Amino acid sequence: MRLKLIKPILLVLVLLGGALVPPGCAVRQTASKPEKKLVIGLSMATLKEERWYIDRDDFISEAKRLGVRTICDVCYENSDTQYSQVRDMLAQGISVLVIIPNDAYKAADCVSLAKAAGVKVISYDRLVMNANVDLYVTFDSVKVGGLQAKAITQVKPRGNYVIVAGPTTDYNTVMLSRGIREVLNPYISRKEIKVVGDFSETDWMADHAAQDIRKLLQDSTKIDAVIAENDGLASGAITALAENHLIPAVPVVGMDADLSACQRIVEGQQLMTVYKPIKELAVRAADFAVDMAKGKSVKVPDRISDNKYDVPYSCIEPIAVTKDNMMSTVIKDGFHKTEEVYLNISKSSWPQP
Repeated sequence: MRLKLIKPILLVLVLLGGALVPPGCAVRQTASKPEKKLVIGLSMATLKEERWYIDRDDFISEAKRLGVRTICDVCYENSDTQYSQVRDMLAQGISVLVIIPNDAYKAADCVSLAKAAGVKVISYDRLVMNANVDLYVTFDSVKVGGLQAKAITQVKPRGNYVIVAGPTTDYNTVMLSRGIREVLNPYISRKEIKVVGDFSETDWMADHAAQDIRKLLQDSTKIDAVIAENDGLASGAITALAENHLIPAVPVVGMDADLSACQRIVEGQQLMTVYKPIKELAVRAADFAVDMAKGKSVKVPDRISDNKYDVPYSCIEPIAVTKDNMMSTVIKDGFHKTEEVYLNISKSSWPQP
């Protein structure tokens, strides 16, 4: 009689989640709640310059390697579009927002949206102003400007200088200009250098740089050197100077180590560029973003002011590149290939690795 009662009693114990289960009997486990998929939002201002493709691809690749998906949107230099895209990313449930602001000040609204949703924000390469982002990852833009000015004053320590800067909506322009002026000011004070043109070009437009240089030349202004804050602006300046047969007599410097700029350098049309190891920047930013998405604490030693708050700041050192160290910098790092940079140079004249 007792044997007949065993099975019903065991059945009750199993249904009640009892621990007394005879050997060989399986108990169905309650399914655990699926783990939330981590997604990072990458909001980009532009893909106009070739470097931004490298930033995007290296960032997404590193995040993927770490098992995290990236949603990437490009606003193509429209701040209203960037705001809408960020709002849509947040609606899709991103864990962290990484933003390259189109406008350093208007993008503060994007940061406010993210913070209201409890999403941390990394400002990438360009600082969002008055926004108190959780982290700013970039290159030392003050040093970039200093490298540009130092390189050009070494070959033209006297004469009429033109500075072709980026837009005031990009805070990098402020820091680049600070670095340039720190080097130039002693020369200016000694009246060895005179700045005869100081332009700020909307959206880093090369055509605008060319127009401003043409206007100076049409006004019979003598130009001895041009500091362009990126290689796109340098290309515009070189176009206008070349039209007046002033290349390579007038040295021009730039930034970003664009392929076309590196080609101009080895061909003698551009004096130098500043190489910013973009893969290092993209990988570092992606690593930080993934850590934040996983709830880990991210600590960096430096801080920088966004005009209202002191925000955490992770900085990478830039590198001056001329024809003399092209092989040991951008080519050695795999940023560009030898055959690409020296495309228009006879192979017999290529430097040895």
